[in-house]
Amino acid sequence: MQPVLDLMNVFADGLYVDCTLGGGGHAAGLLSRLNSRGRLIAIDRDEDAMRAGSSRLASVDSQAAWQVVHGNFADLSQIMAQLGLDGADGILADFGVSSWQFDQAGRGFGYRQEGPLDMRMDRDSGQTAADVVNTYSEKELTRIFRQYGEERHAGKIARAIVNRRADTPFVTTTDLAEVVRQAMPAGSRQEAQHPARRVFQAIRIEVNQELDAIEQLLAVAPRWLRPGGRLCMITFHSLEDRLVKEAFRKLEKPCTCPRDFPVCVCGQVAQGRVITRKAIIADEKERQENPRSRSAKLRCFEKNRQTA
Repeated sequence: MQPVLDLMNVFADGLYVDCTLGGGGHAAGLLSRLNSRGRLIAIDRDEDAMRAGSSRLASVDSQAAWQVVHGNFADLSQIMAQLGLDGADGILADFGVSSWQFDQAGRGFGYRQEGPLDMRMDRDSGQTAADVVNTYSEKELTRIFRQYGEERHAGKIARAIVNRRADTPFVTTTDLAEVVRQAMPAGSRQEAQHPARRVFQAIRIEVNQELDAIEQLLAVAPRWLRPGGRLCMITFHSLEDRLVKEAFRKLEKPCTCPRDFPVCVCGQVAQGRVITRKAIIADEKERQENPRSRSAKLRCFEKNRQTA
């Protein structure tokens, strides 16, 4: 957590937005650095996470004002407008599923403990993982396993799922995980990670439309940063990291002129600078304490201190 808070460059009287409250760890860290003139807005789609995160924030010794908002970070502009805010000194997003959510078997995110095939971050809307697994065609399943899970055995797994569900629909996480495991070649079952990890990731991304939401956030978040404000993004797989890295690159170097042009004529002006030339990864101590952090990458962008 410390690198995140350090990169956010927190001003004690600033306004900060945590787009992914989760269990409240990062939000609590931000809140602890604010004084009575500071303010924290925490957003989450998951009402269970909102309750857990709110409890964590309530335990922080801080005089700063804080508010938890039920919403999707893709709708950041609408949320900021509804709250009557004109900008933030820092915006943070920690993508994917929180450790707290993974630990709740009833939410269906994990493949090691039995639970319903749900995987919705907002349980009041949208299709479930069971809907995806039991209704998508073999071609559609292959596509999402390959595109969102980068699963090299996507076709074999999709075929096994379609064949099995013809007899009995999938209901539980462990049932699906076992079928995925059996569909994979013997050598792949011996990998360090669980055989179903990539497939579960792909289904979760499809259920929650996660990559679309990230793209929408990246498109609007820089506009809501005050001069000198920072945008910090934590990703957990290459698809997310690619989106963040490319968005930050375009913010820093937006010129669209051909490389052989002697001067820029497109008129695109840099909005700021990338603080992290290389993504920051967890040190060994954090990886030991939080195994999920092994795949985490942290990137940070700072908006220009003067407006053009």
